Amino acid sequence: MWAKHDRDSDGWLPLWRHMEDSAAVAGLLWDEWLPLGVRRLVAEVLPQGEPDARALAVWLAGVHDIGKATPAFACQVDQLAEAMRDQGLEMRSARAMGPDRRIAPHGLAGQVLLGEWLEERHGWVPALTGQFTVAVGGHHGVPPEHGQIKALYAREELLRTPGVSNRVWRQVQNESLDACAERFGVAERLGGWRAVKLPQPVQVLLTALVIVSDWIASNPDLFPYFPEAAAHSEQDRLAAAWDGLDLPATWRAEEPDVCARDLFASRFELPAHAEARPVQVAAVELARDMETPGLMIVEAPMGEGKTEAALAVAEIFAARSGAGGVFIALPTMATGNAMFPRLLDWLNRLPGVEGSRHSVHLAHSKAALNEDFAGLMARKGRVSAVGVDEAAPASRQKSDARHRAGAELVAHTWLRGRKKAMLASFVAGTIDQLLFAGLKSRHLALRHLAVVGKVVVIDEAHAYDTYMSVYLDQVLSWLGAYRVPVVVLSATLPATRRRELVDAYAGQTSSSTPWDAGTRDAYPLVTAVPSGGAAPLVRRPQASARSTTVQVEPFVDDLNVLADRLENELADGGCVLVIRNTVQRVLTTARVLRDRFGAENVTVAHSCFVDLDRADKDSTLLRLFGSPEKTDARPSGRHIVVASQVAEQSLDVDFDLLVSDLCPVDLLLQRMGRLHRHRRGQGQERRPPRLRTARCLVTGVDWTAAVPTPVRGSVAVYGRYTLLRSAAVLRPHLDREPLRPVQLPADISPLVQSAYGEGLVGPEDWQEVMKEAAEQFERHRSDQTERAAVFRLGDVGKPGRPLFGWVAAGVGDTDDTPAGRAQVRDSRDSLEVVVVQRRGDGSLVTLPWLRPDRRKRQRASVELPQDATPTSFAARTAASCGLRLPLQFSGETMDRAIEELEQLYLPNWQGKDSSWLSDQLILALDEDCHTRLAGFSLRYSPEDGLEVTRDADD
Repeated sequence: MWAKHDRDSDGWLPLWRHMEDSAAVAGLLWDEWLPLGVRRLVAEVLPQGEPDARALAVWLAGVHDIGKATPAFACQVDQLAEAMRDQGLEMRSARAMGPDRRIAPHGLAGQVLLGEWLEERHGWVPALTGQFTVAVGGHHGVPPEHGQIKALYAREELLRTPGVSNRVWRQVQNESLDACAERFGVAERLGGWRAVKLPQPVQVLLTALVIVSDWIASNPDLFPYFPEAAAHSEQDRLAAAWDGLDLPATWRAEEPDVCARDLFASRFELPAHAEARPVQVAAVELARDMETPGLMIVEAPMGEGKTEAALAVAEIFAARSGAGGVFIALPTMATGNAMFPRLLDWLNRLPGVEGSRHSVHLAHSKAALNEDFAGLMARKGRVSAVGVDEAAPASRQKSDARHRAGAELVAHTWLRGRKKAMLASFVAGTIDQLLFAGLKSRHLALRHLAVVGKVVVIDEAHAYDTYMSVYLDQVLSWLGAYRVPVVVLSATLPATRRRELVDAYAGQTSSSTPWDAGTRDAYPLVTAVPSGGAAPLVRRPQASARSTTVQVEPFVDDLNVLADRLENELADGGCVLVIRNTVQRVLTTARVLRDRFGAENVTVAHSCFVDLDRADKDSTLLRLFGSPEKTDARPSGRHIVVASQVAEQSLDVDFDLLVSDLCPVDLLLQRMGRLHRHRRGQGQERRPPRLRTARCLVTGVDWTAAVPTPVRGSVAVYGRYTLLRSAAVLRPHLDREPLRPVQLPADISPLVQSAYGEGLVGPEDWQEVMKEAAEQFERHRSDQTERAAVFRLGDVGKPGRPLFGWVAAGVGDTDDTPAGRAQVRDSRDSLEVVVVQRRGDGSLVTLPWLRPDRRKRQRASVELPQDATPTSFAARTAASCGLRLPLQFSGETMDRAIEELEQLYLPNWQGKDSSWLSDQLILALDEDCHTRLAGFSLRYSPEDGLEVTRDADD
């Protein structure tokens, strides 16, 4: 019997050899790589605990390909099939068998054969076999459905050729399984397992371990084929393979035994005499007080050190739960990029990491373009191939982008690609990577294994809408079933949303007397629910001594009036942040302000910049407006930044005055967090005299209407109902008589709870409009919930119920591409292009203003030959100028845009020769950085990014 065959070399691998290889790999993964918490979860449901669990994992990995001992599989290679016929194993040819072979894929065939063997040879009840055999049936990423199983039972000739040969086939199958039971140490254990009911989370983990073991054992770089490899002993073969794989060990956290202040000082380099903030101390103390690690929600103002608190709690949770890593989930690629170096800094100070090798990963689709991550990618990965059982990677994957590894933290070669990368021990990435664990998709078990072995940190929890929350809540329910420690961070969180998160993780609905009674306006707030269903715990730490009083003022939506006001406010200099809700409003505002204040005094920031320009914008903002402890480059005169929502999150920037479009109140509070964020002298004396009081002008609204009327763009982004409730709760602060400023952080929770509560807000004469807006909002939210549920993973089933049909009617493969992200975000499909410049002579170059990279290599105007494959550096530079086109190019316009973009097709770029540019759409700008596309005029500049206007004649 054979398992593997290489058509090019005619090398092959006997079935027994591959089964031995897979089992041996599973044993090593269990002993040296699988986190302790995962092993405990499997062990606790088996009679003899850890020994049973290890034996079960090894055995399932060993028997996973028993379905290849069938005519339906064996007939595929003529010469190998003929050798089997010579031994009495008759079978029809593959051509004669035809499409019927598809009824018996070898994973499903193996599940059926193993089930029959357990029933006939060991007396198992049929109803209890599936919970074990599904790991075999699902080892190609999709557990079989009941209809598929029934169809195969009706076609026994696909499992054993009828006639005289039937007995021989059955004998070979049974003898192989008998030998595996003896060889892998389960023969004496099977009797004790007959009464076991495996929880579905355990079935998922066993399936995932089988998949990983199979992929490694299927790699011919590690496990060479016969006949060349036939002479090697089993011990030498395994030792060479494991040494060649060279997987970094899992993290084994040690619980810190120091006080909170010393913990933060040692992990985050607190300045001398600095103290940990109250919310940080409360989080650490609560983590230590919890009976078992579970879910913790930390709600605190901006700048209170929530990220540091989460990492400190993660260290404690990991030590107590046996987690082998940390995953930090963030809203965007930009926030993921910003978090990655902070994660590395923390790891470099973490006991147990220093001096050892651990795998790290930046998890989003453009991670390979991040220079911090690129520096960790191994220059010479020992293993590059994937097993033949794994789907071939998409041509756009950047598998050859290898760089020198760090001393202790490495982006391991094998742990790359869309399905394996999350298996790294320490990961920072977008929230999509976590939400994918709730999406019915191929190889979902691997995604579960990836998060189950970690402490999961979810940042900016308030940033996720109803559609995403449907997936997040379902993922939390599974994480609760796995007992995965989770830390949720939010500056502002409605009480109803907090309860939903707790209920999802705990797997139950809050009682009629909520556990958080009396905490409606408490802030900061730390909430924890231990795994296993214990009652939630609540802590109400004091805010730090830092507070800000913000005077809020309604302001007319008139750009000339705004310019006049800013001219007056900036008479003595100062730095202003103007936040608009749409890119179009950003650009329109910037044009008017540049005319008044000069182009050199107005900076634009929004999402429609190419990647390198966007990163440069962030760096410039931090350099000019960052903490006075980190930069002294703050403009001495007057300067205005006009930005979209990109200024809301993660950037530690500080302005003297804020002008903001009306937005949901929690986001407006986030924006206010950029106002007087740092102390600049006693009483802010280093700020201009007129700007020493923090003020926020709220615009983008017709405040003179009977009911405030937000501008159309804001309504399109946030919805009318949310904006009206925001205006209603802000109304007492907007009135000038009496003057009632917003007190941060004291007013954060009352404002958020009122805006997102169910009670009426606003004056009586608003209510008719509010009711109409509420009805529209509820219809939209119901629609989001209904659409999100289509491909959402189901609930955790009862123990013993097999995973049959677990991802039925799913989406197939998914990954962190625009199409993949659209499955877990309520967003329309969008086009992403690589932007280059076409010179007058027709040649193509990279954009002319790009700055040198960290190695001082020039990236501007690099030649991009059209008749040859660009150099790796040139191609990477071009790929770093990716740009997502705005929504004007979605829907019907997208097809027209793609058709026009594909007219520039360069096989040496977009074929398989360039890993950086493969499959990319190229947008070529002329020498004036202008082009036309699908009836629109596009103009790009490093100052303003992409501007789109509709052609007059289209």
